[in-house]
Amino acid sequence: MPIYSMTGFARAQVRVHDQLVYTLSVKSVNHRFLDIQLRLPSGLDALEMELRRALKESLVRGHVELTLSVDRSLQQKAGFNRELVAGYLDAFKAAREEFKFDGEPDLNVALRLPGALQNDNRGSGDEDLAALAESVQREIAPLLDELKVMRAREGEALSFILLASLDRLAEAVEGVALLRPEVEQRYQERLTQRLVAATGAEFNRQRLLEEVAVLVDRSDISEELARMHTHIGHFRELLSAGGELGKKLDFLLQEMNREANTLLSKTGGIGGKGTHITELGLAMKAEIEKTREQIQNVE
Repeated sequence: MPIYSMTGFARAQVRVHDQLVYTLSVKSVNHRFLDIQLRLPSGLDALEMELRRALKESLVRGHVELTLSVDRSLQQKAGFNRELVAGYLDAFKAAREEFKFDGEPDLNVALRLPGALQNDNRGSGDEDLAALAESVQREIAPLLDELKVMRAREGEALSFILLASLDRLAEAVEGVALLRPEVEQRYQERLTQRLVAATGAEFNRQRLLEEVAVLVDRSDISEELARMHTHIGHFRELLSAGGELGKKLDFLLQEMNREANTLLSKTGGIGGKGTHITELGLAMKAEIEKTREQIQNVE
């Protein structure tokens, strides 16, 4: 199953008949939830409900804008009332002859008479509103399929970016794991020197070493490294399985960030190779943050 980006666009232009052409378009961008906005001509309330239902059944997350626009220039064909205009012309001629004056009838005046201009307005009546709604309901399913194809294509590209980020994160974790034994040894030696200097020669050395061992154990980062490996593996499994991943991946990245913070707090101030671990830990946090920005667009 593919993963889906929340970014996509699809459009269809449909001719119902010679005087009724419409464009149906849908675009989506990232959003925490499914946020639907419809732009439809008036008189299509029932169609609006059907379109909302179709969008909810097809999509999970994203800000979605669906627009239905009717080509008004094709929808209306101008004409005139022949009987009314002819009656005006006949009346003008009769009055001119009866009252013996010069002049010609003014067509502009004739066409401004109430009812003189008519529209073959087949697309604006109830009959064509019904035809329009019926056509849109046929077109919405293939249009949403086209949208999902684009979102899947964007999701595939996003998947490659995420996998590359995971590779860099895993490399940093492995780098810390290789440095861990030497850093722990250095930590123990440094701590022993400080405690001996602070307590003097009379202090029980065996007890001192036991205390040092406890402190070193508390500074052990093996569990953090193991959990990071587990989270990275789980992340890869989710990407491979596909589907609705955005919220799951975001939660995993929060857990990874928590492990990176703990690792940094345990290894801070050691010096030597510990400084390199700090650099790797900061690199982990930066990679996690970049990955979180990317998954904001995953459905």
